[in-house]
Amino acid sequence: MKKIAVFASGFGSNFQAIIEAVECRKLNAEIALLVSDKPSCKAVERASAHGIDAFTFCAKEYADKAAYEQAVLDELRKREIDYIVLAGYMRIIGKTLLEAYPMHIINLHPALLPSFPGAHGIADAYNYGVKVFGITIHFVDEGVDTGKIIDQFSFHVEENDTLETIETKIHQLEHQHFPLTIGSVIGK
Repeated sequence: MKKIAVFASGFGSNFQAIIEAVECRKLNAEIALLVSDKPSCKAVERASAHGIDAFTFCAKEYADKAAYEQAVLDELRKREIDYIVLAGYMRIIGKTLLEAYPMHIINLHPALLPSFPGAHGIADAYNYGVKVFGITIHFVDEGVDTGKIIDQFSFHVEENDTLETIETKIHQLEHQHFPLTIGSVIGK
């Protein structure tokens, strides 16, 4: 069974979906660690509630990105992590982790890449007026949302959709498809 570390910076609803998929055996993996750059975020509470180790850090307490990524890498190595899964982690992954986990870092983006990369994919797509929204699950590389696409899932906008209803539909797609796609990547 593969060991994964989930990285999250916020509420952790995708982290929760991954936990539930593991618990009901839809995802054959062990969540061995949560990594968060926000020690008081909801994702950390979720990890605690499910008995999952958490490593939290404040980037400002380190000299630079390489220093905090080395601290994270040390934690990953202690637990023999096979894959990193980014579930709402709001930092760009740097060279230290990319070199240690080539093609083993999986990200979820709330837009159909290559369109609308970055932190505001849903709002950017909405403001542009797209008619098809969706999610992209991809490997992480040195760019921002530029890694090789693993899979995408989409839906058409309905006449009465608002930004809020679209966000809800995006989250439903994420929770449904992200854990299963992780499973297809790491092996059953």
